Amino acid sequence: MDKKLEELKTLLTSYGSAVVAFSGGVDSTFLARVARDTLSDRVLLVTATSSTYPASELEEARELARRMGCRHEVIVSEELAIEGFADNPPDRCYHCKSELFGKIAAIARKEKFGVVCDGSNADDLDDYRPGRRALKELGVRSPLCEVGLTKAEIRELSARMGLPTATKPAYACLASRFPYGEKITDEKLRIVGAAEEKLRALGFRMFRVRIHGDAARLEFDRAEMGRAWAMRDELSALCKEAGFVFASLDLDGYRTGAMNEALGKRSEK
Repeated sequence: MDKKLEELKTLLTSYGSAVVAFSGGVDSTFLARVARDTLSDRVLLVTATSSTYPASELEEARELARRMGCRHEVIVSEELAIEGFADNPPDRCYHCKSELFGKIAAIARKEKFGVVCDGSNADDLDDYRPGRRALKELGVRSPLCEVGLTKAEIRELSARMGLPTATKPAYACLASRFPYGEKITDEKLRIVGAAEEKLRALGFRMFRVRIHGDAARLEFDRAEMGRAWAMRDELSALCKEAGFVFASLDLDGYRTGAMNEALGKRSEK
């Protein structure tokens, strides 16, 4: 792990300067910190805001950038304005990443930064990630992937550095709560976001609110499922208050890429 960190520093140094796509999550915060330590003021963090990115996440990203002493820019990349995105095809993330990193690449060219980087880690290579095709087409570098750093290693190194994101739960944009093929709208995003904010306020840490028409399918980490079941009446009420008609608890619990499970089922038919 320490060898990988040194390789990361060497790789970043070779860039000369870099723009980092910065969400404020575990990976991009770690990358931003190492880039700042390595490249000093030759680093720019860019965060995109849209209807799929909660305001609380944006404020956290702003605060993290400030605490790390990094130059930070916020841009608008509204996915619902991208042709085909709202129809939610299986390659939805390709369209999103093409739009987002096209804008970030334009900033890098205008301000003469050496490369554009994202925070993908080595574990991401094992999941269905259509957005990676867009990164490859645009020449975006994924230095954490390139040196083989996993999520667990990034968390451990982040803890050593005193980064507050070391234990931050994994997060993905709100569009990932929709089954492929279900139309994504501003109203549905608002409903999902409101329900998740309410769960977060109750102290739950690792969860997702997946939307299936009028129904919410709640995924909780196995360690929190007992508490969720004990609070089922309250959870049902808060989902309905957010705008759902029905609420259910997923017995398989929280897992990343849950909506990708249906892709495998379709291919078997």
